[in-house]
Amino acid sequence: MAITFIVGGARSGKSQFAERRALMLAKRQPRPVYYIATATAGDTEMQQRIDHHQQRRPDDWVLSEEPIYLARAITDTAYNAIVLVDCLTLWLNNLLLQFDQELLLAEKEKLLTSLNQISCDGLKEIILVSNETGLGIVPVGELSRRFIDESGWLHQTIAQQADNVIFTVAGLPQVLKGNS
Repeated sequence: MAITFIVGGARSGKSQFAERRALMLAKRQPRPVYYIATATAGDTEMQQRIDHHQQRRPDDWVLSEEPIYLARAITDTAYNAIVLVDCLTLWLNNLLLQFDQELLLAEKEKLLTSLNQISCDGLKEIILVSNETGLGIVPVGELSRRFIDESGWLHQTIAQQADNVIFTVAGLPQVLKGNS
């Protein structure tokens, strides 16, 4: 079992790559796939993005929508499962918009602890998807800069814990760590 971290820009193909990976793993060794969605539909365009993702997913995948308490959602999945989380930056955004520093720190720590436990006990295969936000200009607004900082720190920590790190560009996976 392993932790795979898939990171890339918007529309880079990271979600589709993660979904294909989950399908391949489930075919190789039949077990349930749990899809944890962190997005919330704040407007029509975001709802269309959510709908697009939903239409691509197989009907037999177990869906959990969890915008805040991600570690709990991961922990609550089946013993020998494939867990696909899409996406960490939306989750982080949801936490930042709570304007509760204690909640942000606690939930980040719980996530990292749960990933460490998964890594140690080898009971689950987890695929984490996130947007790489550190390749652009530094934003003007304080909240936007904090989001870039927080996601960059989170990505670095998860990349250290992950067995595989894959960067997607133009639909092409680039292996940064591991043998995937």
